[in-house]
Amino acid sequence: MNLFHRIYCRSDGWAKAVQDWIMPWTLKDISLGDDVLEIGPGPGRTTEKLREQAARLTAIEIDHKLAEALKARMTGSNVTVVEGDATAMPFPDNSFSGAVSLTMLHHVPSAELQDRLLAETFRVLKPGAVFAGSDSTPTFRWRIYHIMDTCVAVDPAAFGSRLEAAGFTEAHVEKSEWPSFRFSARKPA
Repeated sequence: MNLFHRIYCRSDGWAKAVQDWIMPWTLKDISLGDDVLEIGPGPGRTTEKLREQAARLTAIEIDHKLAEALKARMTGSNVTVVEGDATAMPFPDNSFSGAVSLTMLHHVPSAELQDRLLAETFRVLKPGAVFAGSDSTPTFRWRIYHIMDTCVAVDPAAFGSRLEAAGFTEAHVEKSEWPSFRFSARKPA
């Protein structure tokens, strides 16, 4: 992420957006279970809220500095932070009761790597587990935030079929009145 984006994603304003809007809307009527995987927490403002909803939360973050800072902040909590690439996760098959990805898929550098992330998420989920998340849809302001940043927009119209190609069923994708969409899908039992 560029410097501006890093600062914003650490801000209290972003934390308020996560708490008041993004997470309630994204996870409405979704149960992730007791052993949840968070993919791409960045500075961890989403992690702070997610950890209240699960007995155990594992966060995988590719950026070394962000992973180390989040590890230090979450020491002694129910959160385990793993520095790693979500397109090649270091977890065994069928490890987690649910997975979540909040406004980070567009930071994966290509559609092919995004699809590999979906396949890896499918692999590490237990049968019957849900993968849920949200992402932004492009606007002029969104493009400005991502200048000199890794940014590969995800097309909500095609995302359900991409989830199904990774093995998921019950794929649901819904656009909001804001420039974003939410999704959920299930690994077959």
